[in-house]
Amino acid sequence: MDFSDSNSHGVPTESEAIVGGSVIRRLSRLCVRLVEQVMPDPFVIAVLLTGFTCVLAYAIAPKGAPSEILTGWYDGVFKIASFAFLVALTLVTGHALSTSKPVSKLLSATADLATSPAGAMVLTFFVSLISTLLNWAFGLVVTALFAREVAKRVRVDFAWLVAAAYAGWSFYVCGISSSIALLSASSGSPMNIIEKLTGNILPMKDFLLSPLNYLPLLLLSVIIPFVFWLMMPSAKEAVPADPEKLKKEDAIAEDAPAPATIAGWLNHSWIVNIILVGTGAWYIGMKVASGAFKLDLNMLVLIFLLLGLLMHWTPRAYLKAVNNAARVAGPILLQFPLYGGIMGIMSATGLADWMSELFVQYSSGQTLSFWTFISSLIISVFVPSAGGHWVVQAPFAVPAATSLGVPPGAVAIAVALGEGAADMIQPMWAIPLLAIAGVGLGRVMGYTLIIFFVMCTVMGGVLLMFPHG
Repeated sequence: MDFSDSNSHGVPTESEAIVGGSVIRRLSRLCVRLVEQVMPDPFVIAVLLTGFTCVLAYAIAPKGAPSEILTGWYDGVFKIASFAFLVALTLVTGHALSTSKPVSKLLSATADLATSPAGAMVLTFFVSLISTLLNWAFGLVVTALFAREVAKRVRVDFAWLVAAAYAGWSFYVCGISSSIALLSASSGSPMNIIEKLTGNILPMKDFLLSPLNYLPLLLLSVIIPFVFWLMMPSAKEAVPADPEKLKKEDAIAEDAPAPATIAGWLNHSWIVNIILVGTGAWYIGMKVASGAFKLDLNMLVLIFLLLGLLMHWTPRAYLKAVNNAARVAGPILLQFPLYGGIMGIMSATGLADWMSELFVQYSSGQTLSFWTFISSLIISVFVPSAGGHWVVQAPFAVPAATSLGVPPGAVAIAVALGEGAADMIQPMWAIPLLAIAGVGLGRVMGYTLIIFFVMCTVMGGVLLMFPHG
């Protein structure tokens, strides 16, 4: 399919709309309007989900007594604190790195390739997809910043563009930073449920190179841009970003001359940054040389920190970048405890166990992967953290796979795919992207709601066709 524009404004002609995009475009308009009217702030969604989880646990969970619910909620709120802080650090250091001059120039040069709305959408989707397959946190930051760069050059509906970027980001579950893949490949990890229950680990290559993982990725990398092309708002409907406002916000202010004092010299001295960068690089080199290097969140934060210090060059410049990035982490720090509380309720009361077991008991060897995927979609709405979600669902999915002759890796991938698809309707991970991009949630989620159904259809179909991977 040629994604070039059908006219000078990049909007499909009337005949093309009737033939190819009329129904999808009308449906997308309806979804956007509906979501804008009914979807509250993500924080409010998290509070409402907490209340709904409490009611559900009280009504149907095996241990749904109020005391169990409250204790599980309290424990969950604070149990996730260290992970939430790590995620916030990852976003802040990743954002600071991405706004350095070298990275900004690279993003700017790549954004120059976009010359039309449709081309801008396709380019943004694939930049998001590729960067996310390398690392989810880096991809989340780069995705938002790249969308801003594109919007400075091409007149395009900004929410539609950011929605395409977010759709590309959702494939982090298929890449090398997938939490479920990393946990299942880590021998001795307390969260490696496959190893605990079967005595075996799931090598990364078996996860990444499974047809269950790469077929949905390949198919959807073609289908999703095509669907976004069909949903492209007309020239009258488009709500573009203000390029001048974006340029003003992204302008990198030059540092004031260093005061003629010892403190001023230290604040603007590249030597301070180099000392820390050298120390960190020495540690990483030591780990690599000993064969103990592991790319977990701790190591990722260290790498982002060192690269950011190096590219910003002086302490003052890096601190300025971190201050600008800190606003992105605020909503995450506020909402992670709420979702931790929800996860605590589901675990303590047995609600998550009940959900998983319900699907597993009606499965066969041919349908287990599919029903695991469906249950993953539901659980992901309540527990949008892939690692925590895996710990909740795996204790039922893995034994069922063993008893039905299904490779444990198949259900691991099914859980991961459900997590990725559910991100299209679960707004938690959209928050930092929207904060960086500077666009509202409602219109973006209106488009991703349609993509959710597209992803469910393709992923579910692959799981039914290749149940064992």
